[in-house]
Amino acid sequence: MAKVYKKKDLVGNRYGKLTVIEDSGKRYGSNILWRCRCDCGGEILAFRSQLKSGIVTNCGCETKPGKPQVTDLIGRRFGKLTVIGDSGERKNGCILWTCQCDCGKEILCKRVELISGNQQSCGCVPRQYAPKKPREDLSGRQFGELTVLRPAENNKQGRACWVCRCSCGKECTVSALHLKSGHTRSCGCKRYASSVNKKDITGRRFGRLVALYPADSKGTGKTAWHCRCDCGTELDVNTMSLVRGLTQSCGCKNQEQSAKMHDHMHYQDNTCIERLNRIHSDRRENRSGFRGLFLTKSGSYRVNITFQGVHYHLGYFSNMADAVQARLDAESIMHDGYISAYDSYLKHAEDDPVWAEENPFYYKVHRIGNKFQVVTNGDEKSAG
Repeated sequence: MAKVYKKKDLVGNRYGKLTVIEDSGKRYGSNILWRCRCDCGGEILAFRSQLKSGIVTNCGCETKPGKPQVTDLIGRRFGKLTVIGDSGERKNGCILWTCQCDCGKEILCKRVELISGNQQSCGCVPRQYAPKKPREDLSGRQFGELTVLRPAENNKQGRACWVCRCSCGKECTVSALHLKSGHTRSCGCKRYASSVNKKDITGRRFGRLVALYPADSKGTGKTAWHCRCDCGTELDVNTMSLVRGLTQSCGCKNQEQSAKMHDHMHYQDNTCIERLNRIHSDRRENRSGFRGLFLTKSGSYRVNITFQGVHYHLGYFSNMADAVQARLDAESIMHDGYISAYDSYLKHAEDDPVWAEENPFYYKVHRIGNKFQVVTNGDEKSAG
């Protein structure tokens, strides 16, 4: 079971000008954000590592030496914004100032945003002045795969947009800025085209496949090649699958390998002898710590086993030792018993071939309540 670490309580601890008040309930990964109150009255959220290392020692009311900061901006004007007070909120240790725009809307801004001029309005300026700017007529102009058809409504930023038709036939809406800058040159159908897709691979061999000619990409932006397999089958294959070796035949190679593998396997009574021997000799455990055991959410162990295509549920156990023993008992009957019975059958078949022809090997497991009974002609026995 996963180890549970006890949460370290920092409430009441003091770090610089900060006093830890409570766990804010917010998390970043497994790290707790602690709510702290500064001596100036402000509050801030900080991680334990920031407090312990001294990175955060105040709510932002003090600045680093050598970097003077204007803390009182009330009444100052920046563009269309007028600072009306400290909102009491902090972001990354910085004060968020409440500013009122000339349009009447209030927003929160950092000091650096106001001083640098990056924030000069609540966002109403683009919408207010964009309609007054003359729209450049782009009708009929070509930009990459796009042909401009007609004007469209301005986007959320107030920029002019145009309806365009791509060379693939699809229509899309693109801003004039993205058209003229070359940022957008198609509806997206060319997005996945790569240098590999553009290469001429006519006549090249990829496993059993030989590329003949490019096939229809069906508007996906990915090229395909019509190929001929050594068995004579022709098919279309994605270029990337060919070049990377992901597809090397029409499917006949996998079929041949499966048939070859099947010829080397010995199946008796719906059971592969080679596979059962390998599982018997090379046990690999699962995540619960033992094969066939599954740890449930309640903490108990569910035990299963599969034999001859039948799934058996062996029960739930509160401790692992009992669960492991239940699994081993079932394996002794189904796996070990089967191998033992089959070996005995082979010895009997060598001594009496006529009997072996008249009596093919069988090994049947029957469940009666919580017990298993075995019926076999290899090594007659019953187990429970």
